[in-house]
Amino acid sequence: MNHASSAQPVSDDVLIPTVLHWGRYTARVRNGRVVGMTPEPRDPNPSPIGQSVVDATHSPARVMQPMVRKGYLTHGPRKGNNPRGAEPFVPVSWDEALDLVATALTDTKTKHGNASIFGGSYGWSSAGRFHFAQGQLQRFLNLFGGFTDHRDSYSYGAMGVILPHVIGDTLRMRRDVPTWGDIAKHTQLFVAFGGVPVKNTQVNPGGLLRHTAVADMLACRKAGVEFVNIGPLRDDIANGLDAQWISIRPNTDAAFMLALIHTLIAENIHDADFAVRCCVGFDTLRDYVLGKTDGIAKTPAWAATICDCSAEVIATLARKIAASRSVISMIWAVQRGDHGEQAPWLAVA
Repeated sequence: MNHASSAQPVSDDVLIPTVLHWGRYTARVRNGRVVGMTPEPRDPNPSPIGQSVVDATHSPARVMQPMVRKGYLTHGPRKGNNPRGAEPFVPVSWDEALDLVATALTDTKTKHGNASIFGGSYGWSSAGRFHFAQGQLQRFLNLFGGFTDHRDSYSYGAMGVILPHVIGDTLRMRRDVPTWGDIAKHTQLFVAFGGVPVKNTQVNPGGLLRHTAVADMLACRKAGVEFVNIGPLRDDIANGLDAQWISIRPNTDAAFMLALIHTLIAENIHDADFAVRCCVGFDTLRDYVLGKTDGIAKTPAWAATICDCSAEVIATLARKIAASRSVISMIWAVQRGDHGEQAPWLAVA
């Protein structure tokens, strides 16, 4: 907790409500300086990250005005011996900065066309929509004649590309994800690849009024839901859930999932009728898992050496998944590794 957040109120303090990515707070401003951040009183689990605003707002590391690389300011772009990263930045006025940007954009458009202007600016920016940097920049560049945009997302890029080929509309998939209330009511087993890190639940592009994920998960546990956390970190799931932790090497989730599928098929505890009647390509997956394609059966013993875990633990979990009303969960971080499309594809399988 930031020491400044406990500043005592005085008569001339100004209280300003604000919403951050980490939730809603009331900023306490004294003589033009932020001296405290009070979380929304109705938030049962406010994120402590919001308190960092007190120091960050007035940090000497904060860039308070436009800064231009010295060589660029002196010689212009790509002229002279101006090694990037080795020379200082020089403060300039907003008028001067705007002139530099306008000149660079106009020259680029004239010489190379609008397609040579990259308007990515990928990032969350403000918690609100009006000050969302990417939206404002791209609106401006559209008025300037257009730009080159980025494709997909590095947040869930592999998953976003592969899943349309597997289940169709991924946006619908996100809308149809069961709520914690649904899970508490209908689920017996919650299997979480990568866990459900509490810190992740406290971040939201638009800001949250109430952080309820921990309370919701505890309510699921109270209703009888069992949790399994599969990943290298034990604390990637909330305390109090009595979660089983299966430790595996990072980026070996796909091997683990293949072994689960092998057990389901080899022991005939999968829904074969559904797989054949409602799925396309199940025979291809089955032959690969059983080793008919490459001679390597994807057994729990095979996966155990890759994942550095117990083969019996994998097989036991597969049987439990088949015997229970189960939810399979996978956090986005799992698909950010090499061959990241494999894990979400197999999670669906």
